[in-house]
Amino acid sequence: MKFEDLLLDIGGFGRFQILILFLLCFPRINLPMHFLLHNFLAATPSHHCAIPHQEAFVNFTTEELLLISIPREPDGTFRSCEMFSQPQFYLLLNSSLQPENDSIIEPCKHGWVYDHSQFASTIATQWDLVCEQRGLNQATATFFFVGVTVGAVIFGYLSDRYGRRALLLLSLLCSLLFGMLSAASASYTMLAATRTLTGAALSGISLIVLPLGMEWVDVQHRTLSGILTSIFWSVGNMLLAMVAYLVRDWRWLLVAVTGPCLLSIVCLWWVPESARWLIANGKAKQAHRHLLRCARINGRKDFTISTEVRARRCRHTSFCHTLLQFSLFGVAFSYYGMSMNLTGFGLDIYLSQFVFGIIEIPAKLIMYVLVNRVGRRQSQAWTLILTGLWENVGTLSFSSSTPTWLIVLAVMGKGFSESAFTTVFLYTSELYPTVLRQSGMGYTSFVARLGGALAPLVFLLDSVWPPLPEVTYCGVAACCGSVAFLLPETLHARLPEGVEDVEGTW
Repeated sequence: MKFEDLLLDIGGFGRFQILILFLLCFPRINLPMHFLLHNFLAATPSHHCAIPHQEAFVNFTTEELLLISIPREPDGTFRSCEMFSQPQFYLLLNSSLQPENDSIIEPCKHGWVYDHSQFASTIATQWDLVCEQRGLNQATATFFFVGVTVGAVIFGYLSDRYGRRALLLLSLLCSLLFGMLSAASASYTMLAATRTLTGAALSGISLIVLPLGMEWVDVQHRTLSGILTSIFWSVGNMLLAMVAYLVRDWRWLLVAVTGPCLLSIVCLWWVPESARWLIANGKAKQAHRHLLRCARINGRKDFTISTEVRARRCRHTSFCHTLLQFSLFGVAFSYYGMSMNLTGFGLDIYLSQFVFGIIEIPAKLIMYVLVNRVGRRQSQAWTLILTGLWENVGTLSFSSSTPTWLIVLAVMGKGFSESAFTTVFLYTSELYPTVLRQSGMGYTSFVARLGGALAPLVFLLDSVWPPLPEVTYCGVAACCGSVAFLLPETLHARLPEGVEDVEGTW
């Protein structure tokens, strides 16, 4: 007897399943508040070199002091990383003059002065991660995603071996611990280490929540389950904008986005283990108990359950496994490339974060229709390709006087990027069998998170050619989207349980 047949008897989408999806929404909401936290945690406000011996210039205004101490850029703004070795008093007479000798210009030697009008403090201002140290600031996001990458393999394997619920609880507890330790970091090294560990812990939440909900839902409602779970990511995206707007200090911001893990831990008390996983691993009695509870809550009391559902270990089909990895890499690389470039879209950083979150909701609703009409494969391929094309048209056209329609193009590109992300996790969950679903998702997510880890570093390519980061994101998205055409279709297919199901699909 197939597990899908059991679901039909006990109710494949009743009050029990709705309760589970509701409880799982809380850890899902918490994810983007950490995954996209780098936008605010490591924000770099405007700054200039600290000017020594200011007591000797008490009669000068701030503007005059900057004029004689800091060289200007061609557009008239003061440079962020250089200063005059000696005050240039002649500039007070004619500020349009340019120094004739570059030897009088030197790097900042006495630290920096930051504009605190937008951020009370960030890690950039805490440890002067600017100018020559700018790479360390961007690397903070890379360290986090390296942790997510490693955690994907670890939690993927362990949740297939020891169960979804136990590993989800462990993931939440570790996320709470390492998140709070990050807020208490006394040095950049400690922050980098604790953010890496936080990323590893959060990876378990990212991997387990969606499949755990889907494994309790019947075929007809599986897409709805995946899209609803994904929408809560967008809710967290918007909440991050509001929390960051209210909390401008980086330490308290970390506390604010980590604290909700406590609520998720409490909610997990009422979430059962996946009966599909229990049966596949020979734990029929436990599965029987959960299935009876499901039937009782759904109002199906007049039936008996046979848990003789067989599942064998399966082997991966290397070709399709590799194609999935390519697709996931492209999705994560382009998504985080756009999501971490909030200052490049001509809007306030908080408004950009909120708009990027809210545009994801209609994108997900559209994908609910598309994946059921045209299928997973076509949806995955075209959303990735359109992400690259739209971002290329929108971002490369930005200037200081960006027309509104170009901002709209960029926001639409973000919508396509989120559509690709929504589809790929639903798609991946359907391609792997129950006994290896989390391991398979863990290994493919490993490659995806490499894309997330590399995305922040690509911003550093703007020193070679300003549009190069955007061109890179676009090219990777379009190429990986083309590869997705080679994947098998899973529309209306039952979740595979063992080797015979996988071979029939792959």
